[in-house]
Amino acid sequence: QSRLVESGGGFVQAGGSLRLSCATPGTILSTFTSLDMAYYRQVPGKERELVASIDSDRKANYVDSVKGRFTISKDNIKRTMYLQMNNLKPEDTAIYYCYSKFRGQTIWGQGTQVTVSS
Repeated sequence: QSRLVESGGGFVQAGGSLRLSCATPGTILSTFTSLDMAYYRQVPGKERELVASIDSDRKANYVDSVKGRFTISKDNIKRTMYLQMNNLKPEDTAIYYCYSKFRGQTIWGQGTQVTVSS
């Protein structure tokens, strides 16, 4: 595995939905299923925040502020991680970064902007 390719960000009104995708081109199935993956987000002037994570056993965890609204998942066939974001709020506005970890190696995606208007 060498890189992560993100897509799916954009502009949406409060209450709307977006789905972020994080593809892992060239990753073989056995590697993909072993990845610990996550989405972080960052706004200017603040530290990067862990939003949701999914481990190799598909156990998911979420920061309290997104519980019940966001769902993280992995598609083994497409070698892609998704973050489904529903009922978006203005405070969800940030650059979202996907992350993966495998055998001690960590990789970050390029980031995708999510903007939620009130």
